[in-house]
Amino acid sequence: MVRTRPIVVVALLAATALGAFIVWHQSRATQEEGEAGAPEPTPIVAGTVKSGPVPIYLRGVGTVIAFNNVVVRSQITGPLIKVSFRQGQAVHKGDLLAEIDPRPYQAQLDQAIANRERDKAQAVNAKANLDRYVPLLAKGFATQQLVDTQKAEVAQLEAAVKGDEAAIENASINLSYTKLVAPIDGITGIRQIDEGNIIHPTDANGLVDLTQIQPISLIFTLPETTFVDIQKQMAKAPVKVFAYSQDDKVRLDEGELLLIDNQINQTTGTIRLRATFPNAERLLWPGELVNVRLLLRTEPNGLTIAAGAVQQGPQGAYVYVVGPDQAVQLRPVHVAQINEGQALIDSGLKAGETIVVDGQYKLQPGTLVKQLQGEAAREANMQSAVQQALP
Repeated sequence: MVRTRPIVVVALLAATALGAFIVWHQSRATQEEGEAGAPEPTPIVAGTVKSGPVPIYLRGVGTVIAFNNVVVRSQITGPLIKVSFRQGQAVHKGDLLAEIDPRPYQAQLDQAIANRERDKAQAVNAKANLDRYVPLLAKGFATQQLVDTQKAEVAQLEAAVKGDEAAIENASINLSYTKLVAPIDGITGIRQIDEGNIIHPTDANGLVDLTQIQPISLIFTLPETTFVDIQKQMAKAPVKVFAYSQDDKVRLDEGELLLIDNQINQTTGTIRLRATFPNAERLLWPGELVNVRLLLRTEPNGLTIAAGAVQQGPQGAYVYVVGPDQAVQLRPVHVAQINEGQALIDSGLKAGETIVVDGQYKLQPGTLVKQLQGEAAREANMQSAVQQALP
């Protein structure tokens, strides 16, 4: 009996220690599970809703049209003895482009001048005879018929002189046509007739096509619903128009709205407009298809965010807004326009609010987030761009 009591005591102590260990282990496991179950904040790139002046654009597509386009033709027929321009050369009004053999037309002019001098001499002689016959008529030494005949001869010769003057003018004009000059400032196209060939007024393509490109015009279309707004702005001040490349990345020139067409196209529901551009750098070329932005007005206190922050859902556009507790909430918004990476927000946001710019695919309403800064934010933006570029 004496030996049994120590054994029982030892067994009770061992059981107590085992129970304490089990309780501690379970408590530790529960604590670790709780810590493991707490979600880590999702890293995102954030931005701020900004307020300031925002230009409002109307966008369309247009075609560049030359203000003037002239086919240089000959007014006379003759061999082309000289071509004085290079294809694609910029020329000014009055510059010599080509020359036709002038000798036949010079000869015609010389002959007309000779005929005039002959008729003038005859007219002088006839006038002198008339001056002699009139006093003789008064003395009875000449008949009335002789005087009248002489008067008629004087009038005939004077008329012949006037005809000779007209012939001289005509010959001079034809001689001037032997020099083909530029009627406008412009750029020459492809030469249609080579030196040494006979040129005719009836040649279909003439000598060369001459196109004015400075200034130049642009015809484009916009929805007819914009007509009233544009008309009001034109009444206030000149309306600016910007021409961009087809990929919308390069601004080609800045111009001014010239006119609105006098009719609305009922079939397409659009209006045609024409703008003029100085085209100093010659980036606009006749026939070129370009994107057009018409500056309608400037919104003084427009709200803008990075365009990448705007997401599309079944109910329309939305953004994730970061709250003071760093939890995000989905906020429906209305986007008025997107221009150069910035979205203009009509409703749904307030100035100064923090929104998620990148990392939205990981988020749900209520998700806790951690805002990346500096280099980490730039790397996240780069990774996002790469993922979007992948097929």
